[in-house]
Amino acid sequence: MAEAGFDFDPLPILEALARHEVRFILIGAGAAIAHGSPIPTEDVDITPARDPENLERLASALRELGATLRTPNDPVEFPVDGPFLNVGEIWTLSTPHGDLDISFVPSGTRGYEDLRRNAVELELGPGLLVSVASLADVIRSKQAAGRLKDLGQLPALRQTLEVIRERERGQA
Repeated sequence: MAEAGFDFDPLPILEALARHEVRFILIGAGAAIAHGSPIPTEDVDITPARDPENLERLASALRELGATLRTPNDPVEFPVDGPFLNVGEIWTLSTPHGDLDISFVPSGTRGYEDLRRNAVELELGPGLLVSVASLADVIRSKQAAGRLKDLGQLPALRQTLEVIRERERGQA
């Protein structure tokens, strides 16, 4: 959750990642929203490439963002560097702009390279191009995760995907 006094604002998080040239795919509800789905979110979820150079760029962006580990009590500082990030599969972080979750291998996927195949580049802010997971991949991941929250979002996600496919058929 964002720190007291701050509203969730994903753009500064995404801008920092872009500024540091982090190769990542926006996943989860953020990706769904970017595709036009009406589901809510209070965090940014990403899957980064796991090569050492990219992990160092990710660490630099996290330091700029003042990222801390998200815990039930107070946020915890941690050694933000590429090798340390590489030891975990999932990182749940807090920033002054909101929460950032990093998942190297989201449920139902094989990670960055798998998601990159169907990802699209979308402009999510002025001059901010972000690689966004396809809505079909978001659905696949949420279904595989099987959490009640994710399963509850599936009808809206599937309906949005159908609208997108109908629009694409109309343009063909």
